[in-house]
Amino acid sequence: MAKPRPLIAIVDDEEHIRKALKRLMVSAYLDVETFRSGAEFLDSLRTRRPDCLVLDLHMPLMNGFAVQARLAEDQDQIPVVIITGHDSPEARDRALVGKPVAYLCKPVNDAALLDAIQLALIHNTDPLPNQPHKREIFNEE
Repeated sequence: MAKPRPLIAIVDDEEHIRKALKRLMVSAYLDVETFRSGAEFLDSLRTRRPDCLVLDLHMPLMNGFAVQARLAEDQDQIPVVIITGHDSPEARDRALVGKPVAYLCKPVNDAALLDAIQLALIHNTDPLPNQPHKREIFNEE
């Protein structure tokens, strides 16, 4: 029996970004589910858990910071790759509290995003809980 492909969840309020990221993930032979809000993503966790979460920080109603906080509160260890179009030292510091695998700025470099997801998938299958990441990926602009 073939091993199932990793499931990547993409949470971004911008439809064109969700579509572009989904195309990229599918081209990399990953299964993908997209969500237009943090609340929609959190509701989906009742029935299916992704192997990695690609999370936009700045969204209306429930932003990425709130999603990170909820995952931490529920002690859910889904590896997170942060993407943002509104980088600032404050946003970066606040996002890094949640220990994402990567923090990337939009427009996201395809190779950097796929590298970050690969790192997240390795981290997600690591048998030792709370083991430090092998490396972290951050945009340096």
